[in-house]
Amino acid sequence: MMKKFFAAALAAGMTLSLVACGGSTASAPAADAPAAAEEAAPAAEEAAPAEEAAPAEEAAPAEEAAPAAEGGEKHYKFGYTCMDGTNPFFVTIQDEMKSLIEAKGDELVITDPGNDVTKQISQVEDMLSQNLDGLFMNPADAEGILPALDAAKAEGVPMVGFDTEVADLSYLVSYTGSDNYNAGKVCGEDLVKKCPDGGDILVLDSPTMQSVTDRTNGFLEAIEGHGFNVVGQQDAKGNLEVAMGIAEDLLQAHPDVVAIFGGNDPTALGCLAAANAAGIKDCKIYGVDGSPDIKAELASGDSLIEGTGAQSPKSIADKAVEIMYDYMEGKPVDDRYPVETFLITADNVADYGTDGWQ
Repeated sequence: MMKKFFAAALAAGMTLSLVACGGSTASAPAADAPAAAEEAAPAAEEAAPAEEAAPAEEAAPAEEAAPAAEGGEKHYKFGYTCMDGTNPFFVTIQDEMKSLIEAKGDELVITDPGNDVTKQISQVEDMLSQNLDGLFMNPADAEGILPALDAAKAEGVPMVGFDTEVADLSYLVSYTGSDNYNAGKVCGEDLVKKCPDGGDILVLDSPTMQSVTDRTNGFLEAIEGHGFNVVGQQDAKGNLEVAMGIAEDLLQAHPDVVAIFGGNDPTALGCLAAANAAGIKDCKIYGVDGSPDIKAELASGDSLIEGTGAQSPKSIADKAVEIMYDYMEGKPVDDRYPVETFLITADNVADYGTDGWQ
């Protein structure tokens, strides 16, 4: 952050000018002690205008200006990076963080690598060159992002992780995110109840995204031992269009699957589009996020979307910003702050609404 020294420099210049004038005035009285009284009076009268000419009332503000410049409120510049800036979930996090930070008079530098970890590393390095005070980190690849973490560490820039963990949490000041394992688990438990006889299923995950890996593990462990058979599992990269293309191919090969699990809501919506295009009538599709789009499908009453492991991006953003400012102010912070996840289905979607995030 740059400090405004112009006022202080001007004040200092004025003060030096006054000191110089004062020095010449002090030498004006004669050193002769036996000077006549009538000569002293004119000298005193001449000295007075000289003293009045020195703008004493301007000197005081000059002295006060420097402490004000030095002691003014500090403003921060933070960086923000997430795996996919087009994902509505991350758009909500980004907008909430930006609003909170700018309300404090601070700045948030925003980047979007589009799920490309190489690009993300480059963007982080660029942000670091802008003298960041802190960085909000959501990796496109938990392992692959390590060079960027090393760069931030070398620059002494503290990082707060959000939503998706990096492979080595020791790089971070703290982490906050949804209980992703539970978000997948509640979907699996719901499927077990609704399909007690099991059946073939598809899983569209994103192995490089730790959050999606945790969700997938929660889902698969919940259905284990209940007669389900995973006939297709592929990386959809958390993207709707990618998921749609993959699901189209998988559904051609396995049109009788009883369920599809998508690692996030965009993936689930891509699977929905593919299933609708293929004329699939009986398949339960699950996602994770609790996005307005997926809740609208649930509320419609005639969608293949069966449920979503819901999370709150606003809560994640609020907690991440709180952590960062606490750290900046020297307050202690915990290593991890989990955010609750839960299942939303057609039965309870009215409790959460469809026009925004919970």
